[in-house]
Amino acid sequence: QVQLVETGGGLVQSGGSLRLSCAASGSILSHYAVGWYRQVPGKQRELVARISVIGDTNYADSESGRFAASRDNIKNMVFLQMNSLQPEDTAVYYCNILRTILDTAPMAYWGQGTQVTVSS
Repeated sequence: QVQLVETGGGLVQSGGSLRLSCAASGSILSHYAVGWYRQVPGKQRELVARISVIGDTNYADSESGRFAASRDNIKNMVFLQMNSLQPEDTAVYYCNILRTILDTAPMAYWGQGTQVTVSS
């Protein structure tokens, strides 16, 4: 079973930036699209960004222009650069494998996620 590991979260002031990383066991990440999700306690997990195998990206409207997904298929890693962070971005962020960039349903079990906290 694929194990996903998200890192890079932390506490940042409003307007700050963070870069999240997603790694997985084996080389599976380099063969699939990847989605970045976030979840606030008591709310459903929401998809905020997607990146295809070749690097095409898609973002939720509220994150377009502030978030940028990228990937390094040689290192089998996917990244989410988050700029101009706001308190409402506070959440646990997860990555997961998608069949294609057009899909939203995750294919693997969820990892632990990484906490992002934005202070005002």
